[in-house]
Amino acid sequence: MRFLVKKRLLLLALVFSTMLACACGNNHKASNLTVDKERIIIGFSQVGAESDWRYANTNSMKEALSLSNGYELIFDDGQQKQSNQITAIRKFIQQEVDYIVLAPVTESGWDTVLQEAKDANIPVILVDRMVDVKDDSLFTCWVGSDFELEAKKVTAWLKQYCDNEEINPEEVHIVNIQGNIGASAQIGRTKGIEDACKEYGWDLVDEVCGDFTQAKGREVMKEFLKQYDNINVVYCENDNEAFGAIEAIEDAGIKVGSDIKNGEIMVLSFDGVNKTALEYVKEGKISCIGECNPDHGPRVRSIIDTLHMGGKPEKLQYVNESLFVSGSNITSLIVDGQVYPITEITDEE
Repeated sequence: MRFLVKKRLLLLALVFSTMLACACGNNHKASNLTVDKERIIIGFSQVGAESDWRYANTNSMKEALSLSNGYELIFDDGQQKQSNQITAIRKFIQQEVDYIVLAPVTESGWDTVLQEAKDANIPVILVDRMVDVKDDSLFTCWVGSDFELEAKKVTAWLKQYCDNEEINPEEVHIVNIQGNIGASAQIGRTKGIEDACKEYGWDLVDEVCGDFTQAKGREVMKEFLKQYDNINVVYCENDNEAFGAIEAIEDAGIKVGSDIKNGEIMVLSFDGVNKTALEYVKEGKISCIGECNPDHGPRVRSIIDTLHMGGKPEKLQYVNESLFVSGSNITSLIVDGQVYPITEITDEE
């Protein structure tokens, strides 16, 4: 009889403890984000897969917001079309996701759909590119690069290089292969080179969109070489465009390199995530790359965790970035009063 009483008491204790654990789990949804919890559902609208940088950025997001980390990521490839991204966001709202992550193809045209997300009480986190909206409460946070600062660092390097080599400003003739027109990276990097040309007295020969792709970069550079015979610097707004530009230059029988005094054409670029790009820096085919860090996943995960636990993350979060060069004897730069180090690419990289 005592044995039966003890057994019943033990059973009741087990039932009570199980009920208590379930209640705690429901009342504190974010207390443990990877063990015994309902998964956090995230809809991610990515621009597309136009470049090596974009591929690395997508992988960073997928790895950080994986099932093993306690998240369910619904991924949508916008294929470079804003209409596709707007449709994806509306589907995420219908699916009642917990959070929406958006890498917008362009800055404008988002007010209506982001208002719909806000009305549905779904926080929107922007990555990489910014949006131009009348009410900045339509997005919760943004994670990305300071694209204009990237450009300022690259152009400051070019200015220092020209000073060291005693190259006069009027001898510098630059063409710019732009990214997708209206994208934050294009806006910041284009502004950077245009401002630098005005400030330093360089000749900005022409600017044409290269879509951030290798094929278009090659096409644009080929046309530049047909139209102009004085080009000695090519400013490419990402590495893939630089690859295409290098192909066109070499196909024309011109040497790519930093010795613009002796007829070489210097290539400047942005991103630095592709091993080929860093190899080109080491070989001298690309003289300088402004790093654009694609590893946004961990930052976005941290923002979501903070929001899920009732916290308030910083509205704007910039990633740290460097410059990649090889053999230029320039070890650091001062931009807007701030000293920035330079990463030298060597055989050990």
